Amino acid sequence: MKKIPLLLITSIYLLGSVKAQESKEEKSAPAHKMNIVKLNLTGLPLKNYGFQYERVLNRKISVALGVRTMPNGLLPMQSAITDAIGDNPDAVDQVKNFNLGNTAITPEVRLYLSRRGYGHGFYLAPFYRNVTFKGSGLKFTYQNSLLTNNTMSMSGKLTGNTVGLLIGSQFSLGKFVALDIWFIGPHYGSANGDFSGTASQPLTQTEQDNLRKEIEDFDIPLTNKTITVNSSGANVKLDGPFGGIRTGITIGVRF
Repeated sequence: MKKIPLLLITSIYLLGSVKAQESKEEKSAPAHKMNIVKLNLTGLPLKNYGFQYERVLNRKISVALGVRTMPNGLLPMQSAITDAIGDNPDAVDQVKNFNLGNTAITPEVRLYLSRRGYGHGFYLAPFYRNVTFKGSGLKFTYQNSLLTNNTMSMSGKLTGNTVGLLIGSQFSLGKFVALDIWFIGPHYGSANGDFSGTASQPLTQTEQDNLRKEIEDFDIPLTNKTITVNSSGANVKLDGPFGGIRTGITIGVRF
């Protein structure tokens, strides 16, 4: 009978020693920094300013919200685009006169696959993206009954909604700095747009017909166009599939 109390006392002592050791290890272990604010470095040369906030929930899972904006202006890398177009003066003129800006919001959920976790290592991240492109200076040249050329400038916006999967890896550069590499993130969905232009003076029927033909000949692959032309001007509604690929390098601060 005396062995039972002795065994119980010994077990309690050992259990207490284990708990004390665990508590000591927890206190001595560095605390995980659960917040990361990041800047997308690869978008800067294209005047695309992208930021992301990531909140680590546990060892394996985090959530993130990305925001991207490009102020309205001439197309980035305009000379490279015009060189690629080659001997097509109408297309070159469109590129030189077109102004573009965009904003995008991208929420995602990250699943970290490495043992370390807590916002470190290789991850898979399903995401949703809402993006809006605003464009102006899209010019169409048409003739009147006297074979004189006139030009109409159109402006509007295109909105896309896509879902995708990002594959990447995140590292620590010291105690407070994070480097996040987006290897590849294909995404796909749909988009719709609305562009319009107003005539400086009422259009004749001949001018309306010629303007409609110019807009119809402006080819946008895999996109449906609904064209409305009247004496006041023209309107073009677009809808069709939409997608892209996310890649990039971001650098951030852990806290």
